[in-house]
Amino acid sequence: QVQLVESGGGLVQAGGSLRLSCAASGRTFSPNAMGWFRQAPGKGREFVAALSWNDGSTYYADSVKGRFTISRGNAKNTIYLQMNSLKPEDTAVYYCAAKLDPKRIIILSSGYDYWGQGTQVTVSS
Repeated sequence: QVQLVESGGGLVQAGGSLRLSCAASGRTFSPNAMGWFRQAPGKGREFVAALSWNDGSTYYADSVKGRFTISRGNAKNTIYLQMNSLKPEDTAVYYCAAKLDPKRIIILSSGYDYWGQGTQVTVSS
């Protein structure tokens, strides 16, 4: 069994920064990509950022482009999300996810196989 564990969420003022971490444990697996999604109260889960294991390509939602940076850690199957210039509309539960099938679309949550439990990010105005 694979577990993804997020950390680093919290409460921050608008304009501030947070760094989320996601570490995989359990059964060894080889992801095609790992990414971050978020879900605000009363809304669906939306794509935030993803990183391809094949070539290191990164993908971002337009709403976070230029403010968030996804990166790969030195430890196996670890990713980070550096979030700068945070806005109140960034408030959500942030989920880490891993995708196995290279044919599935990287920005769609349906393409991911493993999910973390989520970490709350709250940005106050």
